[in-house]
Amino acid sequence: MKDWSKILLLLIASLHLGGAAAADAAGAVAPAKKKLNRKERKELVKKNEATYKKLKEEGQDEVGHSENANRMRDFNLRKKKRKGLLRKKQASLASILFPGVTPELYESGESVWMFTDLVTSKKTQVPYDFYKLPGCKRPVIPTDKRNRHRRNLGARLQGLEIKPAPYELKVMTSHGCKPLCQVQINGNELKWMHRLVDRQYRIHMTLDSLPILMRSQKMNYAVRGYPVGFKAGPEHTKLEKDEHFLYNHLKFTITYSSQPGDDIHITGFDVHPVSFKHQIPEGGFKEGSAVSTCVPTGGPVGNNVQTYLPLQADEGKSTMSVIYSYEVEWQKGATQWADRWDVYLIGGPDDDIHSFAIVNSLMIVLFLTGAIATIMVRTLRKDIAGYNEMHSLEDTQEETGWKLVHGDVFRPPSTQPMLFSVLVGTGAQLGTAFLLTMVCAMLKFLNPMKKGQTLSAIIFLYVLSGSVAGYVTARIFKFADAKAWKQATVLTAAGLPGVLVSIFMLLNIFLSFARSASAVSFLTLLAIFALWVCVSTPLVFIGSFIGFKSEKIQVPTKTNQISRYIPELPWYSSPPLSFILGGILPFGSVCIELFFIMSAIWLHQIYYMMGFLLAVLLILAATCAEVSVVMCYLQLCAEDHRWWWKSFFNCASAGGYLFLYSLWFLSSRLNLVGVLPVIVYLTYMGMISLCFSIFCGSVGVITSFWFTKTIYGALKVD
Repeated sequence: MKDWSKILLLLIASLHLGGAAAADAAGAVAPAKKKLNRKERKELVKKNEATYKKLKEEGQDEVGHSENANRMRDFNLRKKKRKGLLRKKQASLASILFPGVTPELYESGESVWMFTDLVTSKKTQVPYDFYKLPGCKRPVIPTDKRNRHRRNLGARLQGLEIKPAPYELKVMTSHGCKPLCQVQINGNELKWMHRLVDRQYRIHMTLDSLPILMRSQKMNYAVRGYPVGFKAGPEHTKLEKDEHFLYNHLKFTITYSSQPGDDIHITGFDVHPVSFKHQIPEGGFKEGSAVSTCVPTGGPVGNNVQTYLPLQADEGKSTMSVIYSYEVEWQKGATQWADRWDVYLIGGPDDDIHSFAIVNSLMIVLFLTGAIATIMVRTLRKDIAGYNEMHSLEDTQEETGWKLVHGDVFRPPSTQPMLFSVLVGTGAQLGTAFLLTMVCAMLKFLNPMKKGQTLSAIIFLYVLSGSVAGYVTARIFKFADAKAWKQATVLTAAGLPGVLVSIFMLLNIFLSFARSASAVSFLTLLAIFALWVCVSTPLVFIGSFIGFKSEKIQVPTKTNQISRYIPELPWYSSPPLSFILGGILPFGSVCIELFFIMSAIWLHQIYYMMGFLLAVLLILAATCAEVSVVMCYLQLCAEDHRWWWKSFFNCASAGGYLFLYSLWFLSSRLNLVGVLPVIVYLTYMGMISLCFSIFCGSVGVITSFWFTKTIYGALKVD
């Protein structure tokens, strides 16, 4: 019985206290952590704030591995470390960024590999592969579970490929300078390396999924990646002109936290690049050869003006000989595994800014809701009651206002009804795909921190939403009394994907000539084509078949044989001014959050606020719907029954504002150098703006259709 009571006690402890308490449950149960009330929480925040200010006055840095640096980061990021929807609780960044991921344990003396990422620059949107640079060859490593990295479709489209770096590491084994290889850099490669240095390209690597950092506790900064080289002027080098230098020696500092036994957790991955001109042995360096300037037990290799390695051909030769080397130091730090991502988010925007963006968008929605409530409750109810009373009393007074066009309001669009139907259906498909992607992110089915996963999810869900596009297109096309349903279905399946893929393939040609890592291979393009032909197109046909087999959409009024004359419209209902006015509010509802999204895309910042993004998407749809209702009502009051295309462009014009915003972002936030980076940026932003326009226009048409059916269904007409 005693054994059973112990087992029962262990089970209860494991359920309520977790595994740590369960181990001691047979003896005594550890007391639960006291829950603080609001007053106690405020006092704790004030105490931590006073400690933060005191440490800052003392010159304590926030990027180091000390206990005080961890304390300062924890206070600085306290708002980012809140988890939950309504009742937010404090949590670690690791649990927020990588939910469900367990830390990797490493044994002393075990081989561990770092992996290369793209070589990127904020001054250009043309990344390169690490092994395209003149350097050491790619090593062959064991393909076990820890070293296996599979590329998804999104990663392939972005040119991301995780490859092992040529640096060999042993856990807890520090060593001094170790020569790696000798490389000959020819004239063309030297010119290219000069250009990479001028455009501030940085090399990125990862170890245990941690991006490499250059951090300085004296300067209190930490930045991801390290530069290819640097350019120094005569005032620093005492030379006659500016000179380019290459970083060929890397000092790796790996921070760890000890675990029970001999195991460790990796909590930091830093690098200090050094430009050092090694003495090349006679006959060249070969594996195992000794280099006099690079001895594992020798003195430190550091940056010194006298030993810088200039990026220029050797004297009397057309090539440059370089010996690459590295050294490794393992340091025990105070940072725990759960807090190792804190330093990467220092200096990022606070969550309160995202909250203000949501509040700003909600104010726009509330303003429009008030306007619509006025229209629906006061104006429309009064109009409908008056019209119905006049109809029952058979009053001969001449009708005015929106009731005059009841015989023409449901007249199908006479201009390009097929194109109109396809655009509305495609917009519905885009909205469905983005909504499902955000829901999957909220439910933790996908992680935005995993490179390429979000883009893969958008592509796959867009393909799987093909039936939505086919159904919506078919319903509207059938309402327009059109017969060429096969042509409309094919255009729905091939329209937007065909345009985007054609633009992408044209851009891909230029990227291939530039040897960019973002140039997509033929097999990846073939995979996208297979998704389109084998999955998306059949689903579009299925949705179209269901839509055409359904009954025609019923409307409350009959359409006259001859269309009514449209009088001169007021200025606010006349295109293109109505389009310009209509797109302001939908764009304004997302412009603040849009800044963070574009910073994440083009400035390589971390963005993981999928909850905010879902809220902004819903607010955007609500704003488009309400703008379309107001604009449609004003148009009908002006006796203009041609609302179909106007309701689309009233909201679709928000995409034009998005593209103009991207031009402002290009001129003020990006310092792009060269023609190709600007072309890449404008091409991608043009594609995004096009999709944004189609989605907003589709919401506007569907809402206006519902609105007209509602108000004319409440009238008594002959």
